Amino acid sequence: MADTQSKIALITGASRGLGRNTALAAAARGIDVIFTYRSNRAEADKVVADIKALGRTALAFQLDTGDTASFPAFAEKIAGALRETFGRTNFDYLVNNAGHSAPGTIATLSEEDFDGLYRVHLKGVVFLTQKLLPLIADGGRIVNLSSGLARFSLPGYSAYAAMKGAIEVFTRYLAKELGPRGIAANVVAPGAIETDFGGGGVRDNAELNKFVASVTAMGRAGVPDDIGPMIATLLSDENRWLTGQRIEVSGGMFL
Repeated sequence: MADTQSKIALITGASRGLGRNTALAAAARGIDVIFTYRSNRAEADKVVADIKALGRTALAFQLDTGDTASFPAFAEKIAGALRETFGRTNFDYLVNNAGHSAPGTIATLSEEDFDGLYRVHLKGVVFLTQKLLPLIADGGRIVNLSSGLARFSLPGYSAYAAMKGAIEVFTRYLAKELGPRGIAANVVAPGAIETDFGGGGVRDNAELNKFVASVTAMGRAGVPDDIGPMIATLLSDENRWLTGQRIEVSGGMFL
């Protein structure tokens, strides 16, 4: 059985990208990790192995964060895993990271893509958080992922950005309503990052990467190591008095 004194984070969408980086950064800080993946079990198993190599316990569960009907059963699985693996009835930190991109201008955006973004980035976050609230320890943390696109505007991302803007408002309400339980809720809004998100454009398209660098105060596009460790620090006791805040981690994009 795992150490019952250790902190536990539940991170959605952590088999790759920023979620994976966040999971490894949390583990490096001594946090055990439960995480979800959508479909690629092999990638998830690799993350489990990487976390275990850091000396922490890791569990991976398949979950489509846009399928709210699956959330009650998922919450039951998490409750069972907490009892069986950790000897606990709760976990400490929830990081709502899972997401996808579906670019389209306002003139071309399809209703199907809009609904998909809504299910994953807004409805899914709201109702997964709701289902997991009884399992989050008092004094815990919730971190929701937004985007720099909720502050600045780039054509083709109106629907995605609108969902992220809604999550920023929702997070302030989480902070207000969960304050009596000592649970802090904040938003991290990354800028353009070199991952496979959105088809890996920022990472693989040299022209796009150069454009991002040109509009960023720090003079380059972001990388996962710019984000995961920062999220991990939000989970620490040093940030216990920080709540209801939007923290943009973009290297100063479009200042």
